[in-house]
Amino acid sequence: MPNYFSEVELSCHCGCGANKFDPHTLDRCNALREAMGIPLYMTSGYRCPRHNLLVSDTGEDGPHTFGRAGDFSVSGLLALKLIIVAKELGFTGFGLKQHGANRFVHLDDLPDYYNRPRPWIWTYNL
Repeated sequence: MPNYFSEVELSCHCGCGANKFDPHTLDRCNALREAMGIPLYMTSGYRCPRHNLLVSDTGEDGPHTFGRAGDFSVSGLLALKLIIVAKELGFTGFGLKQHGANRFVHLDDLPDYYNRPRPWIWTYNL
């Protein structure tokens, strides 16, 4: 299967350029792109712990810091379709920002464990 996501999409955006995106999660993201049948743009892939601390309330150890999360620029009907297909492909975390500018859907494939039960869905108040 081809890789549909660029190094820029997968790497940290703080300027450090680190890319520790998990290969299995990347395979899942590529399968998602195939199943959707349309281009998908990942606005945030891997984040170094320092950057994640600045931009997320998950602190230094959120799903992006494990390379197991991506934020996808979609809205409306495409956001709903993305969530349905992602769930079928094994994604377990679904974050929604569907108001104002910069609408996106966060997807991750973290396992179920005591402080992060899965599957899980939440909204952002950004």
